Amino acid sequence: MTANLLETCMKELRLRGFRLTPQRMVVLRVLHEAHGHLTPIEICERAQEMLPGLTEPTVYRTLNFLHEQRLALAAHVGSGQLVYETGERDHHHLVCRKCGATHEIPHDLLEALFSQFQHKTGYQIDGMHVTFFGLCPGCQDHQ
Repeated sequence: MTANLLETCMKELRLRGFRLTPQRMVVLRVLHEAHGHLTPIEICERAQEMLPGLTEPTVYRTLNFLHEQRLALAAHVGSGQLVYETGERDHHHLVCRKCGATHEIPHDLLEALFSQFQHKTGYQIDGMHVTFFGLCPGCQDHQ
């Protein structure tokens, strides 16, 4: 992630009237530098290296806040644990049940389906993340 995107997230928080605390800045930085999914514990460990004294409960609160602001995506990708990544773009995941490999699916491939859900149910969908589970090609070859 570029510094510009990180700055955009920080600017967005200020525009929404939120304080840009050191804790929020460091958790955002960890997410943006990760280029993938991290567990809250992984985020906490990396954030504590950048900001000694940062507590685990503060990291959890910050992740919850960033998720509510749609700047972080919380997802279940098959590990049984919630993972986080930047909320910069809507996407989904394919997860192999055998080896755990993940593959991103661009949202545009499912956009018509989401639109159909909204039309048929009357729901206004404001959170978009789907995880599909199956066997990757490599694991299928070894059956």
